[in-house]
Amino acid sequence: MPRPIIIDTDPGQDDAVAILMALASPELEVVGITTVAGNVPQPLVTENALRLVELAGRPDVPVYAGARRPLLRPLVTAEEVHGPTGLDGADLPPPRTAPADGHAVDFIVEACRRAEGEGITLCPIGPLTNLALALVKEPDIVEGIREIVVMGGASFEGGNTTPPAEFNIYVDPHAAHVVFTSGVPITLMPLDVTHRALVVPDQLERIRGLGTRVGDAVAGMLDYYERHDVEKYGIEGAPLHDPCVIAYLLEPAIFTGKACHVAVETSSELTMGTTVVDWWGVGGGTPNAVVMRDVDADEFFELVIDRLARLG
Repeated sequence: MPRPIIIDTDPGQDDAVAILMALASPELEVVGITTVAGNVPQPLVTENALRLVELAGRPDVPVYAGARRPLLRPLVTAEEVHGPTGLDGADLPPPRTAPADGHAVDFIVEACRRAEGEGITLCPIGPLTNLALALVKEPDIVEGIREIVVMGGASFEGGNTTPPAEFNIYVDPHAAHVVFTSGVPITLMPLDVTHRALVVPDQLERIRGLGTRVGDAVAGMLDYYERHDVEKYGIEGAPLHDPCVIAYLLEPAIFTGKACHVAVETSSELTMGTTVVDWWGVGGGTPNAVVMRDVDADEFFELVIDRLARLG
């Protein structure tokens, strides 16, 4: 049986690769995609999600529009990284389909309540606003959640938005606090692991060499996207942050990490949005997340290529 998942997202070029990988994977059942303001404002992220399900040939997958701003703080976006559209580098046509009726938060609640067997896996690859709102609105939905696999946070690597904070957590730290204190099993993909999952020039050419509409679109997006991180970090290629979530669901053995207590800073402006990872267990808190720190980069990229190649 395929594993049912909801992808909560703010596309974003790396979000796009994650969505396309999931839609190409028979091991996963994408029961819906929910969108949240983050990399770009809400109307754009919803249009981008619709463009991506159509690019994948999966317009049957419903896309629900969600939160337009964080719980308490003003919205921070990242057009300097992703471009004004969020998906710069790919000339995708306007979507033909419309968002599904209803709000993303209500869809998450109902999907968790309907979940059977082991429950549904939530895959937030943007700010955690929608998930927090669902957990606050209907706390009983935790019974239907198998796991939350989060792309966000940073510890040893340092932050990418402020010195200690990663973008997804920084945008809505109060929502992240709700999620990390929910009691749901969490797997965290922080910058410490995603910065080891780079798309280097040779790999980018392999994607372009697929010779498909998906391959061309992804190559264009990543060619645009990587310019920022290559210049910022002085590295060979751009980190594929969000695809780590989908890769973990498909091949968990390529990742290594350990259970830790994770707290989110919500008070100090200097350290707002920091994920305080008690890696050495010195704080006395009960572990609430499995925090990944390394990945087999070669195996990761082979998985990315394999799944993109399936979308002819």
